[in-house]
Amino acid sequence: MNEQPRDDMYFQGSGISLRFGGLTALSDVSFHARRNSLQAIIGPNGAGKTSLFNVITGFYRMDEGKISLDGELISGLPPHLIARRGIARTFQNLEIFTNMTVMENVLAGGHLRAGYGPFDFFFRTPRFFREERHLQELAKESLDFVGLYERRDLPAEQLPFGSQRLLEIARALAAQPKALLLDEPAAGLNMKETAALGELIRRIVDNGITVVMVEHDMNLVMKISERIMVLNYGRVIADGTPAEVRKTPAVIAAYLGEEE
Repeated sequence: MNEQPRDDMYFQGSGISLRFGGLTALSDVSFHARRNSLQAIIGPNGAGKTSLFNVITGFYRMDEGKISLDGELISGLPPHLIARRGIARTFQNLEIFTNMTVMENVLAGGHLRAGYGPFDFFFRTPRFFREERHLQELAKESLDFVGLYERRDLPAEQLPFGSQRLLEIARALAAQPKALLLDEPAAGLNMKETAALGELIRRIVDNGITVVMVEHDMNLVMKISERIMVLNYGRVIADGTPAEVRKTPAVIAAYLGEEE
């Protein structure tokens, strides 16, 4: 049995390096997030933020490093097993099923946790119907949480863009994650929608889920994050509270450029 980690090491990665031929996308990156906390990852375009998410979720295989969640090593597993261990994510570019209803989109996320196999599915066993009822309830709760349950029967493509962002979050929540990775969730949102998103993310954390968020909206990041890690050219150049990070010379230089 895995030993229970300390709170400040609930979700962690160490020594992560990723190379594409002669290009180094990530170099000796380490991170840690406490249980039920909100960690932001920021940095200029091309800093390696989405590459780090792709490594964590198994879409990219890192060259060096280790990643663990709740004391269990998850690095090296295929994406579907990493997801079953408790990692869910959203994407920088919306990845919803536009030809499906809002409810069907969320059910697709919940089926990752389905407790039945091919035999139950094909022969419609009692276990199949019991699990399907449970998944329906999870989907309802997730849509209620983000405020979309009343639109559950609409085709997803008919939702306005901001609501489609919420739908993607609801689908991730239906998988009952321990850690939720949000890749630029405020992209394309107006100020009112961004403020509501910030409140939603804080409620997700308050409901017991560790959130790691990549985001370019600095007002949102500084307002809701507990810690911020800054990447530049695939390296960590700062890691601390919002107040500490905003005063770091390397961060100022990365965002504003060195003075002549």
